[in-house]
Amino acid sequence: MKSSRSIRLISRRAASYVSRPTSRLTTTTERRQYSTHPPNARLNLPIDYSATPLLSHSSQTALATPDLPSEGKNSTTKRMNLFQAINDALSTALTEDENVIIFGEDVAFGGVFRCTMKLAELHGGERVFNTPLTEQGIMGFAIGAAAEGLRPVAEIQFADYVYPAFDQLVNEAAKYRYRDGSCGRSVGGLTVRMPCGGVGHGALYHSQSPESLFTHIPGLRVVMPRSPLQAKGLLLAAIRSNDPVIFMEPKILYRAAVEQVPTAAYTLPLGKADVIKEGKDVTIVSYGQPLYTCNAALEKAEADLGISVELIDLRTIYPWDKETIFKSVQKTGRVLVVHEAMVNAGVGAEVAAAIQEDPETFVRLEAPVQRVAGWSIHTPLMYEKFNVPDVARIYDSIKNTLEY
Repeated sequence: MKSSRSIRLISRRAASYVSRPTSRLTTTTERRQYSTHPPNARLNLPIDYSATPLLSHSSQTALATPDLPSEGKNSTTKRMNLFQAINDALSTALTEDENVIIFGEDVAFGGVFRCTMKLAELHGGERVFNTPLTEQGIMGFAIGAAAEGLRPVAEIQFADYVYPAFDQLVNEAAKYRYRDGSCGRSVGGLTVRMPCGGVGHGALYHSQSPESLFTHIPGLRVVMPRSPLQAKGLLLAAIRSNDPVIFMEPKILYRAAVEQVPTAAYTLPLGKADVIKEGKDVTIVSYGQPLYTCNAALEKAEADLGISVELIDLRTIYPWDKETIFKSVQKTGRVLVVHEAMVNAGVGAEVAAAIQEDPETFVRLEAPVQRVAGWSIHTPLMYEKFNVPDVARIYDSIKNTLEY
């Protein structure tokens, strides 16, 4: 009896839902998903990578890139996304130097993000090969190979996985030249690649930006490119460099960032920042993917407030280009540092401290240095987009520093 009454109640409720007006059902089914922007958003709109001025959408723009050497300027160009540019740089390095070897987890198959696709077929399994799932083993092997004169390019599948290899990088790779002294050996030929940063759904173990951990270590260079053209030139420079380089690749840009890239082998300078856009009222310093968010914010701020904003890409996070940053801040008097990694003890803290410690730059400040960065929390799954700096947060910081 009780069960039949329950069935009747369920049937009546079901019927009432069916008989409701279609408009009510439509409203329910058309609810905005958490990962999309509201229809009336003015600032936090998706980045249009097909139109952003940070990418070279024509051959002429690509070949006019500052710091591009003559071999690049006299080259043809090809449309590439970020992972294709990385692949092109790796193939170029393997072709021009027989001491270059590439290895990591699933590297021979092309890797998770296809950055090493077909390299084993083209250059042989002895030079491009898979390793066991052991980050400390990958790094120990890479250090030994570099010490013997090879130029290993080791891949850590995600930056989040690098921590087991941290001891090898900090206590062996970074210290090797100093420890060996007059004996002359080093591991300067070592390059370590790793995808980093958020993608919107990576959560705890596929979203981290650990670059500041490596900037505390003398003996390592830390590099992060913003685009395919920059990635190819900086990666080739890293592989040819005689210092160990941590090369961090914003994985959200692997397919999103597409531009014309010179087909020739070229390098871009390590340790030198790039002034992407000149301005006179505010300086924004950033690197990697947040540069696109910064550009969107400054475009809105310039239109609304009638100001001029200078945008600088650090490119090399350590050792970073203090001269370029100081010169810009001395001109504008106001500066924001933007990065995706946690705000505490991050790159922004180091840049801010260096600016106020330099007497000639400090006296030109019209407002405190502002940091816009990830919060000091673990990356949440559903709320990842609220953790990384967005256009609204950067826009507000620009207004705040102007109103100080």
